[in-house]
Order: sequence, then structure tokens, then C-alpha cells
Amino acid sequence: MATSLEPALFDSVEEGLKDVIDPELGVNIVDLGLIYDLTWDDENDALIISMTLTSAGCPLTDVIEEQTAQALDGIVERFRINWVWMPPWGPERITDDGRDMMRAIGFSI
Repeated sequence: MATSLEPALFDSVEEGLKDVIDPELGVNIVDLGLIYDLTWDDENDALIISMTLTSAGCPLTDVIEEQTAQALDGIVERFRINWVWMPPWGPERITDDGRDMMRAIGFSI
């Protein structure tokens, strides 16, 4: 059964995930709005990251999973990514910080 994260753990996980950079866009997955939900799997004692990608055909899921493992090292012992495709990602999910980052690397948002 999945439960909500305690606020301190949620903040630590979210901050750690800001180190995971989308390999195509060069902006972190949090500010791109790719994270849909963070919950805890009590049965398996693991973090569940419900997230999407900018496109369903992205061949770089293994890169993101590896970066996620590195980013969460020392924050949680186990995690699982639940890839979500509905609703599809759209640029409206990008945070203000993400928009600033994208403009800084040459995207017009």
C-alpha cells in the first residue's frame, strides 16, 4: 500500500531529484514537471516515483534511472519508478525555475 511521504522526506527526495537532468533538454526532472507523485510503498519499504517523460518513445529511461539512483543515494535505500503516460506531459508542467533554465540554454518558452 502506498502512503504519503512525511514532509521532511518529501523535501529531501525532491531536492535530490533536482540532480537528475533530462538528457534531451538539459533541465532537471523536477523543474520540467516530469514528477507526478512521490509516495512510500510500506510493504516493500521503498519510495515510489510516479513520473513521465517528455515523449513516450524516449530511449533514455535507463540513463534517468541511473541518475535517480545516484541522486537518491543516502536519502532512501530503495526506490521504484512507476512510468506514467496519462496524462501526457506538456510544457505547462514546467516550473518557473525550469522555464528560466530552458531560456538560459536557448529554448524559447
